[in-house]
Amino acid sequence: MGLVQKIFGTHSQHELKRIYPIADKVESYREEYGKLSDEQLKGKTKEFKERLSKGETLNDLLPEAYATVREAAKRVLGMEHYRVQIIGGIILHQGRIAEMRTGEGKTLVCTLPAYLNALEEKGVLVVTVNDYLAKRDAEWMGQVHNFLGLSVGIVLHDMKDDERRAAYASDITYVTNNELGFDYLRDNMAIYKEQLVLRDLHYCIIDEVDSVLIDEARTPLIISGQSGKSTKLYELCDVLARQLVKGTYHGERTKMQVMMQEEIEEDGDFIVNEKDKVVNLTEQGVHKVEQFFHIDNYADIENLEIQHNVTLALRAHYLMFRDKDYVVKDDEVLIVDEFTGRIMPGRRYSDGLHQAIEAKEHVKVKRESKTLATITFQNFFNKFDKKAGMTGTALTEEKEFRGIYNMDVVEVPTNKPIARIDHNDAVFKTMKGKFNAVVEEVVAAHEKGQPVLVGTITIDTSELLSEMLRKRGIPHNVLNAKYHELEAQIVADAGKHGAVTIATNMAGRGTDIKLDEEARAAGGLKIIGTERHESRRIDNQLRGRAGRQGDPGESRFYISLEDNLMRLFAQETLMNTFNRLGVGENDQIEHKLLSNAIETAQKKIETNNYGIRLHLLEYDQVMNEQREIMYAERKRVLNGESMRNSIMKMITDFVEGVVNRSVSEDKSADEWNYDEINELLLPTIPIAPVAYDENIKNKNELIHALKEKAVKFYEDKEALFPEPETIREIERVVLLKVIDRKWMDHIDDMDQLKQGIGLQAYGQKDPVVQYKMMGYDMFDEMTRAITEDTVRLLMHIQVEEKVEREQVAKVTGTNKDEGPSVKGPVRRTDKKIYPNDLCPCGSGKKYKNCCGRQA
Repeated sequence: MGLVQKIFGTHSQHELKRIYPIADKVESYREEYGKLSDEQLKGKTKEFKERLSKGETLNDLLPEAYATVREAAKRVLGMEHYRVQIIGGIILHQGRIAEMRTGEGKTLVCTLPAYLNALEEKGVLVVTVNDYLAKRDAEWMGQVHNFLGLSVGIVLHDMKDDERRAAYASDITYVTNNELGFDYLRDNMAIYKEQLVLRDLHYCIIDEVDSVLIDEARTPLIISGQSGKSTKLYELCDVLARQLVKGTYHGERTKMQVMMQEEIEEDGDFIVNEKDKVVNLTEQGVHKVEQFFHIDNYADIENLEIQHNVTLALRAHYLMFRDKDYVVKDDEVLIVDEFTGRIMPGRRYSDGLHQAIEAKEHVKVKRESKTLATITFQNFFNKFDKKAGMTGTALTEEKEFRGIYNMDVVEVPTNKPIARIDHNDAVFKTMKGKFNAVVEEVVAAHEKGQPVLVGTITIDTSELLSEMLRKRGIPHNVLNAKYHELEAQIVADAGKHGAVTIATNMAGRGTDIKLDEEARAAGGLKIIGTERHESRRIDNQLRGRAGRQGDPGESRFYISLEDNLMRLFAQETLMNTFNRLGVGENDQIEHKLLSNAIETAQKKIETNNYGIRLHLLEYDQVMNEQREIMYAERKRVLNGESMRNSIMKMITDFVEGVVNRSVSEDKSADEWNYDEINELLLPTIPIAPVAYDENIKNKNELIHALKEKAVKFYEDKEALFPEPETIREIERVVLLKVIDRKWMDHIDDMDQLKQGIGLQAYGQKDPVVQYKMMGYDMFDEMTRAITEDTVRLLMHIQVEEKVEREQVAKVTGTNKDEGPSVKGPVRRTDKKIYPNDLCPCGSGKKYKNCCGRQA
């Protein structure tokens, strides 16, 4: 805490002063509500809804509503909200983030704002990080809401649309962030209103809000279809990557080097910058790539795919590591979550990186998928009228929560004082010395019966320590991505006296490690961190496993100067100090200054990662604005609105566009190029050919005359349909089909643009600005293409044609599937077509000479 905060108090302290009187009011009803019968308590829900309808606000009702929930929880669950939980519930209702330490009962806190906001009957979504927690919380806390007459729904990964729709229609719905986001995207791919599952996005409470809005914010949600792209290029680039020689990374150039225009001599074929996770080819490397692919100029726009894939192959080899970032199991590359150490089945790195790793590991390279719909969590959650969140660790990211999500963080005091002792970091010169010290510490704690939780960042480290402990005869459990199925049991046993648990960044979210009496007497849970994470939040989560609800406990991180964090950000100065002091391999140095230096390094990385997420958001903001326009248009179609006015505008806009492209202002009517006008106009709007007319003197008169003819042609077409609603539905079908096809292609085009836009930086141009400008141009081009295709299809529609809505692309999966679903055999539902049969397209040709040639 800085000097200013010590004198004037923190933001949280100021906010809590405003909240305490509201909490006092809630608590003042305790005795009165305790005397109510069950029926009287249940009757409060109806009373509150009536008062809302008569003009009272949720803020007016809050004290009584929270007192009602508090009493209901006491009767139904035998759990009574502590004062700090009431404070947390007030913060959540205000649309803010409540930082509450591990073990403070955040699940129970959630019942308060969920109940209050559900009274508006607009739906409340409680968002959790996995299906297990969604199911547990819905069944557990749902009892309180059911008692008070509210319906509770739950959305799980394997549910069908009807089940989802019913769950979202409930007063309070428990759902994971991924399922919710994908349901939003799927709703915006639906072709009938009846297929929609979500209600409007009104109010959500996000559990583990830092995990959802920070950790996962770098990976957008993507719904995919199958792409026709070959996988051969990945394999070729992998062969090339193995032939290229890594050069020396000299770090960033100093200002003096830049001013003196001092050249750094390159060596090797490519340079790896681990800090920024970037790989760049040298001139020599570029030449080798050109030779390998037999191309003249690597930088040509036509070689964009090769540029992209060469970079991917080098990233796969030099920035993505087996058993750290991913594991290979059953001939498949599986991603390891860097924050929890768990395998994420079904999830794939986007942008072709997953295929590059598959090529590197010599497993089957799966075909790259086509993106059908995508959105970032930042843009998705910002669509809610109000959102709130809770977590044990949010303050370190307060700037990001405020800047991107417009949410401030309020730190809630613990129910009981924290008894955990957090020791200064123990720093060693080498990894070997560090691991030896960790093992000795574990052995000492185990001998006195104190339970130990050892947190590691990589699977390799967990297995190394496991082997070292095995040799010392220490029984222990290992919890990492390879054994995550046993997680619940391992976590449950981790607080028993003498238990030793090794966990790869197991945040253990949603589960408490409970101590037995002997463990408490031996000093409580001992947390040992074997390395500092890039994010202080993850370290704090590990620490927070100990010392819940006033339990005893202690924590210490063991660091070596060979650790990645130290090597990249803080090593040189500290190494010089260690050498000066003559520190040996197994010597331990412990000082507040060292811990401060490490925290400074972490802050640097956090700032850098925030910059990356902000940068991503800047790019996605372009797509988001475009997405809003397209989805709004789709919504009008699904809602059954008449699109006639939109179609008429498209017709007149198209005519105007054709004339503007063909007719010059400075030429007289007899000099206009009528052939060009007809070539552009007639294939789309088949009116009589345009010719010189002495009554039309200027361009505006021509536009007006052609608009009248085009509109008249369409009105004549409309009149052919006996029922006006028939042509209205045809308009909706055509518009929906064209919008969807163009939008999906546009998503791919924008993705390609983003991949290649980095080259703009070489021309001293800001890539984001260029992306915005080019993206807007591409969007204009797409809307023009939508106009042209829609007008052409409608102008040529025949009365006898059967026009039905259909999905323009088949969904094959998402980038965050929970796991492979078991599929039964595919059965043919239509009649088999043989080569000599007539082609079903209606051409009159044999199938083998028509569509069968392309099959």
